[in-house]
Order: sequence, then structure tokens, then C-alpha cells
Amino acid sequence: MPPTKSTQILRFLSVSPFPEDHLSLQSVVGHSKWVLVKADRLPTALGLLGEHDISVVLCERDLMPGTWTELLENIRDLSHPPSLIVTSRLADERLWVEALNLGAWDVLAKPFDPTEVLRSVKAAWQHWYHQIQMPTGAMRMASAAS
Repeated sequence: MPPTKSTQILRFLSVSPFPEDHLSLQSVVGHSKWVLVKADRLPTALGLLGEHDISVVLCERDLMPGTWTELLENIRDLSHPPSLIVTSRLADERLWVEALNLGAWDVLAKPFDPTEVLRSVKAAWQHWYHQIQMPTGAMRMASAAS
């Protein structure tokens, strides 16, 4: 898939029942060209993932109804699955190990540290972007070899 304008824009989804999470993230990225999409529940998030080209998802650990692991399972079915970052006020080593072992990109503690949010989201976007570029690069290498 060649780079398009939509894949070069960092569009990320915040999934949290807490309005302060969305406000905090908006204040961190408000100065940038990054686009924040917001959902307060899992069904809303799944609908937005189907409607928008989302590259990174930040998901509150304690969703109701639903869980971040359910969101992760649904993300895997997408053609270009976004990187998932789990967020929690109780971001301890246990959650970090569980999240990474299940396939999440990172875990961020709340309240959000702006530097950590920017670092983690940017790295997650770069990972996503390189993943969608890999098939294109592999096809170019195969063409060049033949």
C-alpha cells in the first residue's frame, strides 16, 4: 500500500468512559496536526474503527461494558490493525506484562504525562506505518528480483 495522505496523518482514537481522559489527550496534541477521535464505549469505538483510518488506539483498562482485551481482539481483524496502548490509573508491572504479552503496544499511566503520551503515540504510529508499508516493500523487492 503506497503512502497516502490519510496514512501519513497520525489519527488516533481515545476509548474511555472518562471525559477528562479525552480532554487531557486533546490538550497534549492540540498544538499538532494529529487528529484525536473519541469514544466513551467499546461499541462506539468499534464503529469508529470501521469508519476512520485509525493508526493508534489508547484504551482505558476499565471499560464498561467491554474490556481493552476485547478491543484488541477486534483490532486484529482489521486489514491495517492500529497499535493499541492501554491506559490506567493503576498502570503497574502486572498490567504492563499482560498487555505486552497479549499484543498491546504500550501501557500509559494516568494522569497522562505529556512527554510520555507523545513518545508512546509517535512510536506506536511509526510501528503501524511501517507495518502497512511492509507488503509494498516486499512486492518491490520481489519485482526487482524477477
